[in-house]
Amino acid sequence: MAARINKKRSFLFVSKVLGKHIPVNPYTPLLSGAALGLLLYREMDLQSGASHRDVVDKLIHQAMNGLIHPGHAEEAYHELMAAKLILPKPVIFIGFAETATALGHSMYNMFAGNASYIHTTREDIPDLESVINFEEEHSHAVDHLCYALDAEMLSGNEPVILVDDEITTGNTAINTIRDIQSKFPRQEYVIASILDWRTGDNVQAYRELEQELGISIRSLCLLQGSIEVKGTPLLNASEEKDRTAAAEAPVVTTFVNDGMVRLPVTSTDSLHELNKSPYIKYSGRFGLESGQNAEVDAGVRSIANQLRELREGQQALVLGVGEFMYLPMRVAAEMGEGVSYQSTTRSPIHPNRRLDYGVHSAAAYPSAGDPEITNFIYNVDPGQYEEIFVLLEREVPKERIQPMTDILTKLARHKVHLVVLSSEKREREACE
Repeated sequence: MAARINKKRSFLFVSKVLGKHIPVNPYTPLLSGAALGLLLYREMDLQSGASHRDVVDKLIHQAMNGLIHPGHAEEAYHELMAAKLILPKPVIFIGFAETATALGHSMYNMFAGNASYIHTTREDIPDLESVINFEEEHSHAVDHLCYALDAEMLSGNEPVILVDDEITTGNTAINTIRDIQSKFPRQEYVIASILDWRTGDNVQAYRELEQELGISIRSLCLLQGSIEVKGTPLLNASEEKDRTAAAEAPVVTTFVNDGMVRLPVTSTDSLHELNKSPYIKYSGRFGLESGQNAEVDAGVRSIANQLRELREGQQALVLGVGEFMYLPMRVAAEMGEGVSYQSTTRSPIHPNRRLDYGVHSAAAYPSAGDPEITNFIYNVDPGQYEEIFVLLEREVPKERIQPMTDILTKLARHKVHLVVLSSEKREREACE
């Protein structure tokens, strides 16, 4: 548990299996999504009248063993992916930004067929039109947008699988379903999460929405229970300073060629200057379907092979940035032994060095994408890692990324690598 700096919700469950606020074995968050995928497959398999129950239960057992024992996470993940499961019918997965973009992607990636995926975003891309819009009422950043390059992606009647890391009231899912149903009506929704704390009126709210809209809503989770919050947290407004001083590590910028397709965005809006640099089409932000997974896998291997050659130490941290979580997570998983993974976040949390508290250290800096937004790096102490690899989706002006690199140079014992997935221009230059 940790205390959030948020009047709407003052607490946070700090996940040990998500890869957001705590550095983890990169296979652990990949397994979290895959385990949810197996629960979905088991349910749909039973509904279809098929008989794969023994196989699926064995895979679920392997996934849980890998989550509980991180030393078995890599083996478990590869065994799950080798199963190459195909869903009995097509479904659409939607991961919620910011925290669940990789969770939703890894759940979708569990399947070799009949799956498509897109994640919501808080990034405003002026050149594109959002197909669905909704609010996350308790969040510090409430607006969700969704940019599907294929306008027909949500126009069918496939079940929609909404993926979030934690369901407390269920209001975010309700807001999402209402917006989807008003534009792309269908019969079936599934809400998947690591944690589900809904009880009483919150559970009843789903039943009432089902009756109102004439739909079915099912829930899947890895852990279910109830919580009760009393009183007001006693918070110290001053930020805790790092107790360990460290020399500044040098920063090395690397542009990698990964073979992934890019989406050029040409906005000249001064508030979205970075959008002039291409997005990666296969990040999940613009929609994916199962047939494209091989291209993503090839790109991940290409990046990981290049970065493995750059490693000089035994312990390294791969850092995703904000919503850009899944591809860095996959790359980290293939970079060899001694690699941990986590992502930066825009969620403000009070740090405290108590052993029973979830966030021991915090470093804040203005976001490179929007300097008015503060981002945070949690639970990384100076000298904890010899090297830190930051994977950036797009090129970032030096002055925009400098506040982040100023922090990282004090955290890394030896070197900071800024890894930019190369732009179309640099790829053409490399080919020439």
